[in-house]
Amino acid sequence: MANATNPEPTRRDFLYIATGAAVTVGAAFAVWPFIDQMNPSSAVLAMASIEVDLTAIQPGQQVIFKWRGHPLFVRRRTPKEIAAARAVPVSALVDGLARNANLKDAAPASDENRVIKPEWLVLVGVCTHLGCIPTVSTPQSPQGSFGGWLCHCHGSDYDTAGRIRKGPAPQNLAVPPYAFTAPTKIKIG
Repeated sequence: MANATNPEPTRRDFLYIATGAAVTVGAAFAVWPFIDQMNPSSAVLAMASIEVDLTAIQPGQQVIFKWRGHPLFVRRRTPKEIAAARAVPVSALVDGLARNANLKDAAPASDENRVIKPEWLVLVGVCTHLGCIPTVSTPQSPQGSFGGWLCHCHGSDYDTAGRIRKGPAPQNLAVPPYAFTAPTKIKIG
């Protein structure tokens, strides 16, 4: 029974509630494409992290991959290249910071702080001067004075640990966040 303080719902009340619910659901369906388009695309998600198989890379060889729109240098260093990089005191470097995303920001740029395993060097291949892509030095095609990379645009010369040694570049080549998932596989990003 209805009384003055608690009247029974009418057909009009039901129509108001049903219309409000339909409008709310319709608005959600209309707005969802705009919200969804703000999510990263599948191509961006795919490049957020990559896995690299190292088995085919020979000592002294570098392979270039694409990661987050930039070249990624993966180099299997020879014992001679490792020894040359370790012989350089940090005080002789232009940039004394490791620039390694796997370490604290203030880590010194020793060769040990630029790699996880001495044989494998992983770098973002973008010159820190103006964003050019340096060329790798090989025995068949020596580049620069330090056996690493040379940016021909302005003469930035990097050593076998990716550290700036000569030229206008203000920083060492960056070491991206990476980890070994198996003895011959790394995951970058």
